Amino acid sequence: NMAPEYGATCGIFPVDRVALEYLELTGRDEDRVALVESYMREQGLFHTEDSPEAEYTAVLELDLSTVEPSLAGPRRPQDRIFLGDLPRSFERDLEDLMVQNSRPSAELTTLGRWEKEGGDEEAVAVQEPATEEGVEVTYRDETFRLDHGSVVIAAITSCTNTSNPSVMVGAGLLAKKAAERGLGTRPWVKTSLAPGSKVVTDYLKEAGLMPYLEELGFHLVGYGCTTCIGNSGPLPEPIGEGVEKGNLVVASVLSGNRNFEGRIHSDVRANYLASPPLVVAYALAGDVTVNLYEDPLGRDEDGEPVYLREIWPSQEEIDATVRKALRSEMFEEEYADVFEGDESWKGLEIPEGDTFDWDEESTYVKQPPFFVGMSRETPEVGDLEGVRALVVVGDSVTTDHISPAGAIDPKSPAGEYLLERDVAPRDFNSYGSRRGNHEVMMRGTFANVRLRNRLVDREGGYTVHLPGGEETTIFDAARRYSEEGVPLMILAGKEYGTGSSRDWAAKGPALLGVKVVIAESYERIHRSNLIGMGVLPLEFLPGDTVDSLGLTGHETYRLEGLVESLGEGRSATGFDVTVLAERPHGGEVEFEARARLDTPQEVEYYRHGGILHYVLRQLW
Repeated sequence: NMAPEYGATCGIFPVDRVALEYLELTGRDEDRVALVESYMREQGLFHTEDSPEAEYTAVLELDLSTVEPSLAGPRRPQDRIFLGDLPRSFERDLEDLMVQNSRPSAELTTLGRWEKEGGDEEAVAVQEPATEEGVEVTYRDETFRLDHGSVVIAAITSCTNTSNPSVMVGAGLLAKKAAERGLGTRPWVKTSLAPGSKVVTDYLKEAGLMPYLEELGFHLVGYGCTTCIGNSGPLPEPIGEGVEKGNLVVASVLSGNRNFEGRIHSDVRANYLASPPLVVAYALAGDVTVNLYEDPLGRDEDGEPVYLREIWPSQEEIDATVRKALRSEMFEEEYADVFEGDESWKGLEIPEGDTFDWDEESTYVKQPPFFVGMSRETPEVGDLEGVRALVVVGDSVTTDHISPAGAIDPKSPAGEYLLERDVAPRDFNSYGSRRGNHEVMMRGTFANVRLRNRLVDREGGYTVHLPGGEETTIFDAARRYSEEGVPLMILAGKEYGTGSSRDWAAKGPALLGVKVVIAESYERIHRSNLIGMGVLPLEFLPGDTVDSLGLTGHETYRLEGLVESLGEGRSATGFDVTVLAERPHGGEVEFEARARLDTPQEVEYYRHGGILHYVLRQLW
């Protein structure tokens, strides 16, 4: 699941005695464990002290004594920050995190200017920043100040991170020691505990640690995806109003997998991934500008400072607690009836028939239009003409920028769609829960509140409809282009499509009418997914970029070379396409781009219009 985050398809490691002990601990029966061991030994994959050294193409060596506690952020999981460097790192990132505001306002000030085509200047507008004193907020009969760096969300979450008993017990022990010293969570921090398995709460209770986590506000809110996928729920109203009033860059600290822009919460711009114990620590500190090595987390009942180093549990304490509290019977009991379901599940009506019974009234599952108008014959590939840019973006645009995730804004096209069908905002649920409804998902495509589309001068899911230049939502512009028969494209920088590589990051653009993406480089799984939806991934040749070529996205594009390479049954791979961009006021830019159809199978998918059409034609 996590391998794509570091650029791999999978991670391979040898099985050893410790791996077998894990299988035993998690309730696998003796026969299964014996089978695994026998098979791995027979295949030469079982590791012992006498095993020969594996031969690798490259070897990385790490001095374990140099490892330091770290977080990652504020908006990419690969951006590591040493714990002691977080305050300075946040200050360095602050101006960039403030950039454009998503709403026009009479109180906007100018952050900077850039030159548009024709020599005109365009300003970037932002709200007035907070004063040095921050914003005063009253919540639950307490008055305090919010400022840049205030931690408003602290969440122990994620199916992967919470699968490690050591860090979960470590968080519980830290909470215990903090509570015993009289420390409490800061009043502006929204806390939650959402492990991936019921076994976690079993062993936390067995160890006597749940009461201390709950005392600090880390109550169980559920199992599975919550804050990590944007399901943190709203901030308390006074907190949210304070953030908006001061245009504050507030923070979240979560033990999640991903922290891409707009993913965790639309009002929280700085998001840091951390271990569960550090999540507890930042809930106590309440601010990412606090240096946890040097500054106190708070003060005890006698007014004495309490430092993290004083209450951090030792590895010996953690190991002893895990050994005492974690039993294989917990796994056996929790997973014995995992496929049975509760009474609500068992009580669902099951429609009869051999095909799916589509409910026209459903706002969760609708029949998608992928096969509308599809013929039995493979269509001929043609060159693309009259193409318009729907979105122009820079580097590191992730699948979270492209594919809808998290909460649905009532003011967004997806929210308006649900409101029109009498769905109340409290029942919107999330994009993830409505991924079976293409009408919701395509309206959420490129609707990320932190998207920076160069075609407009504010953040969010906006663009202009060309040639007139009217500003509108990306969905509405795409719908107009579709009615006009205009094919669309995306222009991007490096690492386009990084992240979780969700299928809707390719499905959504395809349904909006995007036929081609031109980027400096791609996350490899997303590139493959684009081809699977019939979208052509082109790559700028070395040295070429949107900026170096002088492209603004207002041009009309023509792509030549597709017929020559793929027409009449030809199946070239990795060929170059000539792109001609006609400027709105005359003149033309011509450049070559490499078609990233890297294998014969990818060529087949593209020629058929995507993998869905390819598979269906094989069945015909």
